[in-house]
Amino acid sequence: MKELRDLIARNRAGSGEAMPSVCSAHPDVIAASVLLAREMRVPLLIEATSNQVNQFGGYTGMRPADFIRFVRAICADVGAPEQLVLFGGDHLGPQVWRSQPADVAMGHARDLVAAYVRAGFTKIHLDCSEGCAGEPPQVSDEVSAARAAELAGICEAAAEDPSTLSYIYGTEVPPPGGARAEEGGQGIAPTKPESARATIDAHRRHFEALGLGDAWQRAIGLVVQPGLEFAPDHVHRFDPAMPDDLSPVLQDIPGLSFEAHSTDYQAPAVYPELGRRHFAVLKVGPALTHAYRQAIYALDALSPWMDATATGSEVSDLMEGLMRADPSNWSKHYSGSDAQLRLLRHFSYADRIRYYWNEPAAAEQVGRLMARLGETRPPVMVLEQFFAPATLARAGRLETVVPDWRKTLVYAQIQEVLAPYYASPAGSTR
Repeated sequence: MKELRDLIARNRAGSGEAMPSVCSAHPDVIAASVLLAREMRVPLLIEATSNQVNQFGGYTGMRPADFIRFVRAICADVGAPEQLVLFGGDHLGPQVWRSQPADVAMGHARDLVAAYVRAGFTKIHLDCSEGCAGEPPQVSDEVSAARAAELAGICEAAAEDPSTLSYIYGTEVPPPGGARAEEGGQGIAPTKPESARATIDAHRRHFEALGLGDAWQRAIGLVVQPGLEFAPDHVHRFDPAMPDDLSPVLQDIPGLSFEAHSTDYQAPAVYPELGRRHFAVLKVGPALTHAYRQAIYALDALSPWMDATATGSEVSDLMEGLMRADPSNWSKHYSGSDAQLRLLRHFSYADRIRYYWNEPAAAEQVGRLMARLGETRPPVMVLEQFFAPATLARAGRLETVVPDWRKTLVYAQIQEVLAPYYASPAGSTR
């Protein structure tokens, strides 16, 4: 994780650089992200969340070691060196098992972090902010910090070389997967400086109480709320005019930066501004699978012009059927009339549709779509009806490394979302 530590050092020195953290298990999202990182000659941070990948398989069916093999196989497929990828574990703690008593949930959390570390994950986000059975929804800094320190001790013991580990902590975090369920356009309040200081102090004390002084020195990030987020049908926009009250918190703590979650869907100018404010890690996930869905639906709409037997809605019709047959992945997140729910199922910023792409029926339908489109690229004048000029330009560049025109359009749509994360403020050293 030296690359990330070096970036944080440059950021703290004033470069304003930031590293996107790709939080997704979708193979096309990972492939597109790896190709972009290779093109830009920068490392790529890929993170797995505790509900997505855990010792029981998570919703992807993958354990931590499986996920690393999965990503490295994608790197090999697209011709990118596996050393390009840094692996992080996101929201590691009792969160997945919070419906159970704390002692049970923490027992699972101890096994979870050990499995991540043994598999080769080196960036560890310790998230013990949510209460377990019989506890408040959000526990205090003291409780969260004590549990995080305990889990850090497990990580240290599980690592062949603990010096390779880097820790992220902080209690003011969005739920895994981002997206608040509430409606309305009210703003999101940034973390107060005094709250950030209290979180740092609590974690330091509990780490040191367990004799984890060395581990504490490897804490590189504090998760705080910069004043942005997204909900199912709207985005809470970051206001660059807000005063930067948080940066002074880091003044006397070298090596520590901020980490921002749920940065999806913000304007491109927001990311370098966050970098200026020492947010060195910027999490993104749903926006990338949202872009994947956009590309697949655009190709679906294009298909009747390539095959007269196509209706142009085969994929969306299939996905609607899957989501209605099993509403468990979206019903608690969306509300409204039947017409509103139908739109949210497909187009919501929360992108709960992402949980259905790995269904065998969905994969088969996407495969049929690609076969229907054929290997011959349609004229640009046709593609212009369905894809933005910037996406088409990027796809054209990708064709030099990805000969399949269908894949280049999917990858380009995803990369158009991810590319702004690599922008640095004018005058930086990047």
